[in-house]
Amino acid sequence: MPRILLIKMSSLGDVVHNMPVATDIRRQLPDATIDWVVEEQYVPLVRMHPAVDRILPIALRRWRRNLFSGANWREFGDFRKQLRSAPYDAIIETQGLLKSAFVAKLAHGLSYGFGPATAREPFASRFYDTSFEFPPAAHKIFRYRSVAANALGYQVMTGIDYGIKPTGPKPGLVKGRYWIAFHSTARAAKLWSEPDWNELVRIMEAAGCACILPWGSEAERQRSERIAAAGSAAVVPPKLSIDEMSALIAGAEFVVGVDTGFMHLAAALTRPVVGIFCDSNPVDACPVGPGPTAYRGQIGKPPAAREVADAIREVAPGSL
Repeated sequence: MPRILLIKMSSLGDVVHNMPVATDIRRQLPDATIDWVVEEQYVPLVRMHPAVDRILPIALRRWRRNLFSGANWREFGDFRKQLRSAPYDAIIETQGLLKSAFVAKLAHGLSYGFGPATAREPFASRFYDTSFEFPPAAHKIFRYRSVAANALGYQVMTGIDYGIKPTGPKPGLVKGRYWIAFHSTARAAKLWSEPDWNELVRIMEAAGCACILPWGSEAERQRSERIAAAGSAAVVPPKLSIDEMSALIAGAEFVVGVDTGFMHLAAALTRPVVGIFCDSNPVDACPVGPGPTAYRGQIGKPPAAREVADAIREVAPGSL
């Protein structure tokens, strides 16, 4: 049985985009053993994919905060021991960073990744045994799937299957129809304006659909509260885990979000999705999934609320 190692450690959206790789490998090589190295906070996400046999949590983000901690170095030693416990027939590294290339180098086996023109950190390509280049307009999912297909000798299949399903019960936040607004993102320039969110909340409330506004930090919670004040049917939930968020997404009528991981998770879970782009390129990062998806905006040209409402009509015609 071939042993395959996937290395996609972060962030949430990139981990989601790597899910079809595991689906493809399981379909093409049904007897393969698939291991996955991922940052510890995203283990619940990878656990949703039944094709992954073993998850190897890594805590680079936490370890780097205290490089002189003996406990951290012992944890790293345990991780390294697990990683090197058996050789791999192929190591598929689709992050293209020096840190992920370093992890690939620690493992035993031939490694495959991006060439210098495609890797986010070009020097990382020197650590792979074989590398591949892709045009800038190629979507991230196609790149990830193609690295695995080239490494393992099969063709990328048409269509896309993330292969994941929520594992927990849906939080009982509202009765009836609801949509989710993912308004937060790690980079401030990618945020959509609060007045536009307010207008969209009012448009959907007039159509009888409640809005749920999740958050992750205190600043995001305050932003959720301000947007929720625009309508009487908007709900600010308690802080949700990845499992709870996934179940909430699965029950939504549709999802609207800026370029953030949970927006992409919604596409993976087959929900109708509208992506809002204000400071990132939608060409290689637009929502893609088995369900209907659309996006509005581009770098430096955020969309108006009415444009986003029109996109909602496209992906979820009965909602407006």
